[in-house]
Amino acid sequence: MPTTRRAVLGSLALAAAGAPLGLTQPFAHAETAALAEQLLWNPSPTRDGLKAFEGIEADRAGLHPERKYVYVEGDHYRFDIYQDDRDSTGGGDRQRTESKGMVAGGGKLKMRNNETWRITYELFMPATLHGTSKFTHIFQLKTPATNGGPWVTMSLSRSGNAERLRLRALSTDGAPDIGGTDLAPLRNKWITAELTFKIGPSGTGRLVIRNGTGSGAPVVVDSSRSGLRIPDEGDYVRPKWGIYRSVRSASADIVDTHLLTRNYRAFRA
Repeated sequence: MPTTRRAVLGSLALAAAGAPLGLTQPFAHAETAALAEQLLWNPSPTRDGLKAFEGIEADRAGLHPERKYVYVEGDHYRFDIYQDDRDSTGGGDRQRTESKGMVAGGGKLKMRNNETWRITYELFMPATLHGTSKFTHIFQLKTPATNGGPWVTMSLSRSGNAERLRLRALSTDGAPDIGGTDLAPLRNKWITAELTFKIGPSGTGRLVIRNGTGSGAPVVVDSSRSGLRIPDEGDYVRPKWGIYRSVRSASADIVDTHLLTRNYRAFRA
């Protein structure tokens, strides 16, 4: 049912009184949220390069110094990973090519308890980027000082021949999915991810995936969940992007591949 003018005015009155905007109903109070948000991060690969992030985590064991892992390629960022890469953690059972954090105006953007953040970006996943039976994360939320989390991950999973993209509250009891959709239709094209989080020990999360770019691209998932552990633990929560995967999955799924990202935007309500 279309939102009425009276409903919009009622939502504005609640917002002005300090009432929290619910995230558990897709598109609820969209007009109010749009008015209240502040765009804090919108990096340009050509202007900002890797300075858009707090840092890069790739080949931390120094096994392949000749390789490029995270770099600007035209209008986007590219994350490369190879079958023989091994991270310095996990006893040699995992690989990592990630960027971490958001930097604007030379300062770190910090997601803290009771704040609501909406992060949007476009990504391109080639056919070689497989879902796996263990873990393959392409987005994470963690707390730096405590190494807490990952609180939430966007993961590419596999069960038999079925592959899915899933946003999971990995550190919440039961590690529930916030939302998910089939992976196959999303490959070899630019798609749009919109991730909304209320930070805190009882936070909320929402996943919107569009199968394409622009406001007219079809929405293939729009799902929310509350009661999620996303605490700043006295520090702050920061996002990570890239490819972080276990090599204990089937060897056919651990192949040379990459991920492309562009048009990052982060809003704080």
